[in-house]
Amino acid sequence: MFEKFESFTSHTVPVGNGIEIAAWKGGSGPPLLLLHGFPETSACWRKIAPQLAERFTVIASDLRGYGRSSKPPGGGDHAAYSKRAMAADQVALMKAFGFDRFRLIGHDRGGRVAHRLALDHPDAVERVALLDIAPTATMYAATDRVFAEAYYHWFFLIQPADFPERMIANNTRHYLRHTIASWCRTEGAFDEAILRHYEEALFDPAAIHGACEDYRAAATIDLAHDAESDAAGLKLAMPLLALWGARGIVARKFNVLATWREKSAASVEGHAIDCGHFLPEEAPEATLKALLGFL
Repeated sequence: MFEKFESFTSHTVPVGNGIEIAAWKGGSGPPLLLLHGFPETSACWRKIAPQLAERFTVIASDLRGYGRSSKPPGGGDHAAYSKRAMAADQVALMKAFGFDRFRLIGHDRGGRVAHRLALDHPDAVERVALLDIAPTATMYAATDRVFAEAYYHWFFLIQPADFPERMIANNTRHYLRHTIASWCRTEGAFDEAILRHYEEALFDPAAIHGACEDYRAAATIDLAHDAESDAAGLKLAMPLLALWGARGIVARKFNVLATWREKSAASVEGHAIDCGHFLPEEAPEATLKALLGFL
């Protein structure tokens, strides 16, 4: 059973509006925030967080709705799980640790939170790395059979409550393991202990609802916020690193660097890594090397 990163301490921090965010903290040096994706928790960084902590003060948090963090109801407009609200949680978390400015890495859903955080709070983000995503609206606009087959969950999880919640709760273990196996391209990347950890985190009905609301927000209020930012000419102001799995759907469907250069006013660099979707877990050494070179 996954318990913690080596030499990290566990924290649960109130960030306002009754929300508490759970996080692991370790290391010393400039602050670095790590944001996980679906269907995971902050444990997704376990293979690289200790090495990052040799150079940085690392904060690996559970997003709102995931892991040990608060899981509020989504609300009729899904605003409680907008990436704007989730990003504000993380800014408040870092301020609680004494950090007004930090480096930022986000994978999958955490990458979408990181993107919004960097837009809404540019003075807080020194550098940002986004792992295995293209912009949300870009990905929706490219929907075809290939994308829909690979990312069917984008369309399943956004169905009205509580249909997907009930379906997942009926066999959470199978759903979790099927999802990870579908996106992973590296044998042995997930051992039994970490799979059990992710299962136990998702067994909570509030966690299932939180994950669904995360995706519902992405298909509604987040698209509205992104459109507003685009209309205002708002672009990322800090250096950006984009990494993606060479054997995943993002690599097959998108020119990743080009899509992020459209969203950025600063330098954008990056490359594919030989793995599927879960870069920090499938290819930790290559992912760590790329991140350290950028950070």
